[in-house]
Order: sequence, then C-alpha cells, then structure tokens
Amino acid sequence: MDIITITVIAVALALDAFTVALVTGVVLPNVGIRHTFRLSWHFGLFQGLMSVVGWATGLTVRSFIENFGHWVAFLLLTLIGMRMIIEALSKKSKPTKRDPTRGGTLIALSIATSIDALAVGLSFALINIDIWLPALIIAVVAATFTAVGIHLGHAIKNITRLGRYIEVTGGLVLILIGTKILLGKIAL
Repeated sequence: MDIITITVIAVALALDAFTVALVTGVVLPNVGIRHTFRLSWHFGLFQGLMSVVGWATGLTVRSFIENFGHWVAFLLLTLIGMRMIIEALSKKSKPTKRDPTRGGTLIALSIATSIDALAVGLSFALINIDIWLPALIIAVVAATFTAVGIHLGHAIKNITRLGRYIEVTGGLVLILIGTKILLGKIAL
C-alpha cells in the first residue's frame, strides 16, 4: 500500500479526533501547551497503538470487535456528549473546572476516537500489510489534527462568545459521531 493511500486512511481516522479536539477547545477556559500536548499525545498514541493491536490480533477476535466495538464507541461518545450538554446547560457564567485533557475523560475519549483504528489495523492484517509505517502515519496525523482542532475550537469560542451553545452543539456532535459509528455497523 502506498504512502498516499495510508495518509488518506489516516486522515479519515483522524476526523473523529479532530472533532473531539475542536469540542475540547471550546470547553476549556484556556488552551495551553500542556492541554495540546496531552490531548494530541493520547489521541495519536491510541490511534497508532489501536491499529497495531488490531493488526496483531488479526482474525482471532474479529467477530468480537465487529459485534461490540461500535457499541463501546457509541456508549463512550454518548455519555461524554450528554455530560457536556448537561454541564453546559446547568452551569452559571463561570467556566467549567473539568479538564477533558486529564484523567478518565481523556482515556475514554482516546479509546472512543480510536476504535476505528483497531478495525483498520485488523483489515491490514487480513490483506498482509506490515503495520509499522501505517501505524506511525496514523499516529502523527491524529496528533496533528488534534492539535489543530483544540486550538481552532478555542479560537471559535473566543470569537463568537457563544461558548455555552457551542458546548451543547459539541456534545450533540459527539453523540452524533457515536450514533454514526453505531448505525454504520448495524447497517452492515
């Protein structure tokens, strides 16, 4: 498989990470180097590692991944999206103290945005493609899209001053991404 095809696949995989990073940029009162690094590092790392795990696992757990992976992504994204919406609608004028670039939320977002990378890695195993270069490209593209997304989200928030509404929209977007993943797997 050529570099261009691998890069196109990596960009497609990174779109969910970009969207989540965009929403995260809106949620955070300030976006600093640490926020950017933590989110980019984790999203890139999980995208790359999940593709390797999918590849290494191969056919042995294919039916499990096909049957439950989309449900895991759907549930994680829906729960996080609902929490964002509830917090946005219930908070007064002060910014949230919850930082989605830390702790359990960061891990949940990292897993939820990398489920597709697991499936891609598995498909690479099925067509006998060595995973190391694709995994590296997938990780770098995801980290880059995440860094751009978090700063773009923060810029949009600062320009519009509609943070609460954007946060609700972001929560809805996460739920829609989860639903898209779920419906895409059910339609098969």
